[in-house]
Amino acid sequence: MQPRNMSMSGVVDLAAVKAAQEAKAKAEQARAEAARHGGGGAVSPASLVVDVDEAGFERDVLQRSTEVPVVLDFWAEWCEPCKQLSPLLERLAVEYNGRFVLAKVDVDANQMLMQQFGIQGIPAVFAVVAGQALPLFQGVAPEAQIRGTLDQLVQVAEQRFGLTGLTVDPDAEPGGAPAAEVPAGPYDALLEAAVQALDAGDLGGAVQAYRNVLSEDPGNTEAKLGLAQAELLQRVQGVDPQQVRKDAAEKPGDVQAQIAAADLDLVGGHVEDALGRLVETVARTAGDDREAARLRLLELFEVVGGDDPRVTAARRALARALF
Repeated sequence: MQPRNMSMSGVVDLAAVKAAQEAKAKAEQARAEAARHGGGGAVSPASLVVDVDEAGFERDVLQRSTEVPVVLDFWAEWCEPCKQLSPLLERLAVEYNGRFVLAKVDVDANQMLMQQFGIQGIPAVFAVVAGQALPLFQGVAPEAQIRGTLDQLVQVAEQRFGLTGLTVDPDAEPGGAPAAEVPAGPYDALLEAAVQALDAGDLGGAVQAYRNVLSEDPGNTEAKLGLAQAELLQRVQGVDPQQVRKDAAEKPGDVQAQIAAADLDLVGGHVEDALGRLVETVARTAGDDREAARLRLLELFEVVGGDDPRVTAARRALARALF
């Protein structure tokens, strides 16, 4: 239940990348299944604003966030600014008509959640998308600014996670209908084995499990992403970060030193540094060295995600370097 801090324009979180791909695939499957059955499990407007506590956080926030962005409003009865912000957020939740769900957290009754999110003062507003937490703003902000933030959240949720929100029916019963059950795919058992291996630190087992899927289904998006992630983690396992960075700084012409440093940069969340380092390496090398740097760069594109703007920029820079 520990949230991860993640900004919409910040560093990459490898777990978040994997979760995004999984959430996107599940959302697409759920929509297809709902369409086959002639409906989509509409919810009532009352279901768009909910009170959340520690016991229900897994169900009401983390699981829900695989269907729709969940905006968390941390508040307290004694907080005067909260009394200004909370009604505005409730009104916007209804107005946005299912593009996000507002979850209200009373910090006095949920101290553990307050600590886990690192809340220093209230009101504080976070979002959870595909199980990943990101801070939105703290304190009372102008309505126009809040709308801009929510618009960006909705856009990112749709473009990067495939979350298009909930269908709202004014006549639906409060609580809404249960989400459509996603049918199991032919490789779900193998993909689950790979995830379990990753969680257990068995990177070799995860790599093999993902390769088993790709041997039968070379276009499987989740397996391709998982393999790239597992191989990246496997490459940096046991390395001395200080030595890697020292080698890269002292040997700018050593392609393998630059590749190793780029891997470390990406795992540390320095996406632009990692991609920029390899683009520069491609630009100043030739032959086998250039090809080695180029191939590693393509692998890192896979980990970050092809629709990430940092990857788009790096692809343009790579094209300039090559041609």
